[in-house]
Amino acid sequence: MFARFLAGGACAVGMLAAVFVAPAAAHPYDQSIRGRSFFSALFGPSIARAMVSYPSNQKPGTIVVSTAQRLLYLVLGNGQALSYAIAVGKAGFAWSGVTQITDKREWPDWTPPDQMLRRRPDLPHHMAGGPDNPMGARGIYLGASLYRIHGSNEPDSIGQAVSSGCIRLTNEDVIDLYSRVRIGATVIVQ
Repeated sequence: MFARFLAGGACAVGMLAAVFVAPAAAHPYDQSIRGRSFFSALFGPSIARAMVSYPSNQKPGTIVVSTAQRLLYLVLGNGQALSYAIAVGKAGFAWSGVTQITDKREWPDWTPPDQMLRRRPDLPHHMAGGPDNPMGARGIYLGASLYRIHGSNEPDSIGQAVSSGCIRLTNEDVIDLYSRVRIGATVIVQ
């Protein structure tokens, strides 16, 4: 009986280790994100990331953003998608349309556009990428627009309409999404 208990415990520890072992960080700043990922996976907004049923005629790799649901879907095919909780544009900054991913950057720099600086003159004119940067851990650039799908150093904003039009994810979720999408992929915002 005791041997069976020990074997079961060893199996459980092995399964937990397999789930929570993170791959080597691609960028030095990723160490700070990976250090929090265990607790954010248990208690943070990324717990909403899930495989879901998603019947669609969109090809795999397409991103569909539902601003009403505050969810981003990465179409996987075979009637399935990964869903991610997001923050969207606040009133007057929401948008919809179809575009493509034109660039991807790790820990991107942030240069607020002129319109944002007119509204918020207290903002810096440029900020190097890093953990304090509002663009977060990854930036996925959308067409020739000023809009991005990016991480956030304000995880409490996820699920809200708070941005100036960009789509925000937790840093943990944007790192995951970034690794799965390709430049040229279609993005549908509805």
